[in-house]
Amino acid sequence: MATNTKRYIRESALEARIAGIVEPVAESLGYDLVRIRVTNENGCTLQIMCEDETGRFAIEDCEKLHADLNPILDLEDPIDREYHLEISSPGVDRPLVRARDFITWAGHEAKIELSDMVDGRKRFRGDIVGADDETFSIRLPDAPVGTEPVHTLPLSLLADAKLLMTDKLLDAARKAQEEHPDFDETDEDVETIYTDDTDGSDADERN
Repeated sequence: MATNTKRYIRESALEARIAGIVEPVAESLGYDLVRIRVTNENGCTLQIMCEDETGRFAIEDCEKLHADLNPILDLEDPIDREYHLEISSPGVDRPLVRARDFITWAGHEAKIELSDMVDGRKRFRGDIVGADDETFSIRLPDAPVGTEPVHTLPLSLLADAKLLMTDKLLDAARKAQEEHPDFDETDEDVETIYTDDTDGSDADERN
């Protein structure tokens, strides 16, 4: 079982700075930060993706994090213009950012991008095999005959990774929904999400 809980993901300097603000607040509430994104959507949107220890993040969790985080973001003021704040769960086709993600979702298909070449390529697509504290493994369906289909890659080079929407993944989401009927993420187009403008004028749930 991997004990490494570090996040591995490509971020801009601004996103990394915001992550440094958000992560301690999230952890104080028992949540883990998954991803920060700053986009030009709606002028400017700050997307914060988090999860609890089960990998879920209900609307109540979004609201709790927002209540603690919003005054700190106002104080730190990391974005020099008005922005739209969006707090959400990882969703079904979620990003993979920690060693444990590759363990939890072993057997499911993922798309991987590295920050540097390994085995002559930076992009991989295939079934997750597993992970340890330093590496993760993926089985390529298109490996040439006579070559090893399983590639073991360093977590330190992970730039971007996410699960791909498949029937198997949707079946897993439906099973999770049956076990936790108060939490619904079986639709790939739907995430538990909380949005708020910087003036606090708009907040809504999309389920």
